Amino acid sequence: MSHTPVSPPPDQESPLGRQHEKISRSAIVGAIFLMATSAIGPGFITQTATFTAQMGAAFAFAILISILIDIAIQLNIWRMITSSGKRAAQLASSAVPGSGILLSILIVIGGLAFNIGNIAGGGLGLNALLGIDPKLGGLLTGVLAIGIFLFKRAGKVVDTVVLILGVGMIVLTVIVAVVSQPPVGEALRQSFFPDTINFATITTIVGGTVGGYITYSGAHRYLDSGKTGPENAPAVMRSALSGIVVTGIMRYVLFLAIFGVVASGVVLDLESQVANPAGQAFAAVLGDAGIRIFGAIFWAAALSSVIGAAYTSATFLSAFSKKLAGGWPLQLATVAFIVVSLVVYLIVGTAPATLLVFVGGFNGLILPIGLTIFMYIGWFRPNLLRTDSYPKWLLVLGTAATLVSWYMAVQSVGPIFAMIGIGA
Repeated sequence: MSHTPVSPPPDQESPLGRQHEKISRSAIVGAIFLMATSAIGPGFITQTATFTAQMGAAFAFAILISILIDIAIQLNIWRMITSSGKRAAQLASSAVPGSGILLSILIVIGGLAFNIGNIAGGGLGLNALLGIDPKLGGLLTGVLAIGIFLFKRAGKVVDTVVLILGVGMIVLTVIVAVVSQPPVGEALRQSFFPDTINFATITTIVGGTVGGYITYSGAHRYLDSGKTGPENAPAVMRSALSGIVVTGIMRYVLFLAIFGVVASGVVLDLESQVANPAGQAFAAVLGDAGIRIFGAIFWAAALSSVIGAAYTSATFLSAFSKKLAGGWPLQLATVAFIVVSLVVYLIVGTAPATLLVFVGGFNGLILPIGLTIFMYIGWFRPNLLRTDSYPKWLLVLGTAATLVSWYMAVQSVGPIFAMIGIGA
């Protein structure tokens, strides 16, 4: 979908100008919120609980590395996409013919994996909230997501509810982190000097918070503000950093909450079909009411992620056909995406918690491919970004993150697929 401006914005003092500014601000806030909520969805929550139970304080190092990589990736992707005024696949193909198609295929496959995990998360949430079977919960989540997407008014209501529940999740997590009394000093020490380093763990948490469609979701949404071009780069960078700060704080707070529970001697179930390690941690601190409240919020996060992942992934399908750039064709493609995700989830035998961890790892494996394309654009094709010279400090950061992500992907490909019994 092209986002090349065709006319200057209206005078800000006119009614049309004020409406334009309102829409613009809404798109910018939406971009920040989309990136933040995508990065702290059910996959991230389950991955954090699982790895904290397995690694203890040493997992703090993985969180720190994921935040640093997040900063390097998002600052570059947001700036490049908004400066060019083009979506990721279009920009990639402008630099390297055919690379946009490759990127779209990878994002769609990764998005499908994410969405299967999101539906699994919905099943876990309803299991914690109502005690129903996770498969039935996943089915209800997928069907409701389709209904919400087809009826836009319902979608606006759910957006508001999810925002409120998202704030509730943060507040609840802070309470658990305080009540569980984690060994903060030990967590701080191992953030920089870990006893053990697990590349599969780092790749998975990076993939679950900035991999796949999440890499491009916020930047694509920002394009709707109309504030594109290099002249808007400072505002773009501030918006990207705002989203990164929110997710970074949330990652550490959630880790500390789970770490406090694990350090107290509570053993979390990571293997069974109804395993919900994060929910168990909350229940250990707040009792039965805690797991019910957690279930509601976890389910809301999953439902929001199902819709967001399906829609963002479907926008990449326009690389194959311009008819899918918007309107009903895009809506139908998004619905089909959810249906396929739901069917695969229902026939897959892997436990939902394991599936949520695996999809993060899978998207961490495909992350460096897209980054390589964008680093090439920054170094050798800055003209596509409407500038003669792209900031070198951003390129150095982005290139370092790309090299690290390639190294981690190569080191962890075996362990990640072993999570679901492939090559184990």
